Amino acid sequence: MNFSKVVNLGIVACPGGEAFCDDIVEYLKRNYTARHRQKVDLIAKVYGMTRDEAEARVNLQSDILDPDNFDADKDIHKYECPEFKIPAKCTRFANGEFKTEIQSSVRGMDVFIIQDCENHYPIDVNGDGKKHILSVPDHAFILFATIDAVIQSGARSVSVVVPVYPFARQHERKGREALTASLFGRILEYMGVKKIITLDIHSKEIENSFNRLRMENLHASYQIIKELSELVDLEDPNLVIVSPDTGAVDRNKFYANNLNKPLALIYKERDYSKVTGDAKTTNIVSMKLLGNVKGKTVFMADDMLGTGGTLIEAMKHLKAEGAEKIICAISLPLFTGKAIESFDEAYKQGYFTKLIGTNAVYHGEDLLGKEWYVSASVSDLFARIISRLHQNRPITPVVDNKMIIQQLIQSKK
Repeated sequence: MNFSKVVNLGIVACPGGEAFCDDIVEYLKRNYTARHRQKVDLIAKVYGMTRDEAEARVNLQSDILDPDNFDADKDIHKYECPEFKIPAKCTRFANGEFKTEIQSSVRGMDVFIIQDCENHYPIDVNGDGKKHILSVPDHAFILFATIDAVIQSGARSVSVVVPVYPFARQHERKGREALTASLFGRILEYMGVKKIITLDIHSKEIENSFNRLRMENLHASYQIIKELSELVDLEDPNLVIVSPDTGAVDRNKFYANNLNKPLALIYKERDYSKVTGDAKTTNIVSMKLLGNVKGKTVFMADDMLGTGGTLIEAMKHLKAEGAEKIICAISLPLFTGKAIESFDEAYKQGYFTKLIGTNAVYHGEDLLGKEWYVSASVSDLFARIISRLHQNRPITPVVDNKMIIQQLIQSKK
């Protein structure tokens, strides 16, 4: 592995994914710098060199392996961290069309394109000071244009990083409707994308739609438990895990097993003929709790939060059942519509204590500044996965995070 000259790994950001991309690049730089230092220290120790001598030898090896990028003016006793990020320009035309131009060579590179399709904050796409709020289809088409630009520019492989897999809730057909979740992935596959990297995909069935395309579905459980450990005592006998519905049982069972806590379940009956547009309207007909939460601290996890109406109803039901404190965790906190205002009101009424969400979805201070919201970063997780995939190293040690969760729990005792 060449730590100094990673010339064939490139990261391209779509406009919606700029913030998440910058976080990932920062972690990549930290990780590569740390590994380089470890390598230099080990070489210096084994071969009886000074650190400067070992640094010069490692830089010499890097220059021999990559003569095309040799820099005669560099300090041979210092580490030059790779930049990783490839400059790209996106243009939004007056009629709403988009174009992407890659502004440096990506020929022969493994390129990872990062897009946050759920970023609905105003974005200055053209760099002219005019900001636009982009829809999910807008973000998706920008992604398609960027993929094609990278492929046309001669990249060796293209992988897509979408922290929130778009259209994921359209994964099953109940009538004469499109399977848009499958369609999105098949479009990427047809275009020549090698891998999709995403977080806590809504349904594992989506992956079955592809022939050659590989999906890497990551989990934020370690990052969430790390934040939870700052809020409650993980050894508290009154801590109980509650699944907000039957669809989230496996996720909450994972937390219950790893934290060695009891698992309860909220069973909901819904009227699917009703379409909800905000948190104050719900299609829930009835709700029953299977388990005991009286006088307990409740931890409740789910994959996705839209308007948040069903989660708030679950909080109310748990409070009515005697729950003392409620902490929720959401891997993909969309907060659509007036969800932030709804949770503000629910917090003021004492329905919950904290809500942990990840930075897989971009948010501004209108959410991050709330005293009830805790942000858990998954940027390092994505950075390590990208690095391992590029180096053809196994990703199981990162994806299967049970061991590091147990290490975290032990360190808190």
